[in-house]
Amino acid sequence: MDFGIFTFGELSRNLSTGTALSPQQRLKEIIELAKLADQAGLGFLGLGEHHRRDFAVSAPEIVLAAIARETTKLRLSTAVTVLSTQDPVRLFEQFATLDLISDGRAEIIAGRGAFIESYPLFGHELEDYDALFEEKLQLLLELRDNAAVTWQGTLTQSIPGMDIAPRPVQDKLPVWVGVGGTPASFARAGRLGLPLFVALLSGPARFRRLVELYHQSAADAGHDPAGLQVGAGGHFYAAPTSQQARDTFYPYYRAYFEQNMPRPVDHFPRSTFDDWTEPGGGLLVGSPQQVIEKLLEIQATLGNSRYMAQIGLGGLPFAETARSIELLATEIMPAVNREIGTARPVPAGS
Repeated sequence: MDFGIFTFGELSRNLSTGTALSPQQRLKEIIELAKLADQAGLGFLGLGEHHRRDFAVSAPEIVLAAIARETTKLRLSTAVTVLSTQDPVRLFEQFATLDLISDGRAEIIAGRGAFIESYPLFGHELEDYDALFEEKLQLLLELRDNAAVTWQGTLTQSIPGMDIAPRPVQDKLPVWVGVGGTPASFARAGRLGLPLFVALLSGPARFRRLVELYHQSAADAGHDPAGLQVGAGGHFYAAPTSQQARDTFYPYYRAYFEQNMPRPVDHFPRSTFDDWTEPGGGLLVGSPQQVIEKLLEIQATLGNSRYMAQIGLGGLPFAETARSIELLATEIMPAVNREIGTARPVPAGS
């Protein structure tokens, strides 16, 4: 399994002082964490896209370009690009340029986004939420696959046979589809034959049938499901012991839910947090062994070939986030891959 990290760059208020990091400080932290992940041997870094004052990353491609000059191996991606409110032509140009700067390490994870502030900000209507994504995804794939494009748009611009430049290092710039829990989104990704990134906002069992729908939709459209990648990701924090992990992380996770979610809650109780960290839950917080067991459960359920850990939530201090990344790279990742490598293959459809 390929392992990586991602962050939205949220600017949560400090639990003691009530103040948050400045966007400048947060972006510098993200670049340092990327360097740490690269040195530790992780394979992927993703940045979210938000357009609110409590997030530092509204232009992920610029931050990724800075990271590209500080790293050598990390795949560099969004997590996710809110494609419905982007211009696909400009997006492709930016990531083709990132691919050139990084020697072929750029990727895009495209989604519709859980936050809606970008729709009025960029002049789009929420009633076109799904139609915008459908048309813009089709255009993005057309731009990726052809150096000259003729396109007749309905919700996008029309393109009269124009060159699309620059072209990336990679023959086909990887485009993943990021999904939450909507069946139509899984079916669309399969129909288009695109790799899938599943945001595990709950335990993996909920998504088993949806991933099966993805594979069936791919097969119905003439794609080989065995050739399609599935990635999964979710909230993550590891510490040497379970108690240490829970006690350290809970106050920051509570702050994340009370400050940075699309619909913040008034109070996020410790009992709910503890329930989510138990086997079967979607929250990967605990000792390395507990996290390993959960990752193996996710892989057995979804058959994913990539896991992306969302790190540093709720204003978790840099040193704690760095230690958690180190445990992921040095203890968790090798153990999971040893187990996967020695496990007997699961027959298709079982």
